[in-house]
Amino acid sequence: MSDITVSAAIEAIYASIRNNNEDLDIHIAALKAAMAREGAKEAVFETSKLAQPNRQGRKLMQAYFKKKGVAVGFS
Repeated sequence: MSDITVSAAIEAIYASIRNNNEDLDIHIAALKAAMAREGAKEAVFETSKLAQPNRQGRKLMQAYFKKKGVAVGFS
């Protein structure tokens, strides 16, 4: 999993969210590593693919990912 791209890591996070956050921390770590390799500063998620697409859900996700060292944006 060390050669995963940012977009593949984001898709894995969407799948994890759909599966009741199963292995979410592992996917976040993979995303963080992919972002470092690709030089990305922020992971951009599509609001429509989130379990809670409202403001509260987005802020909760941003706070959790920030604790893990990943900046999150939404499109």
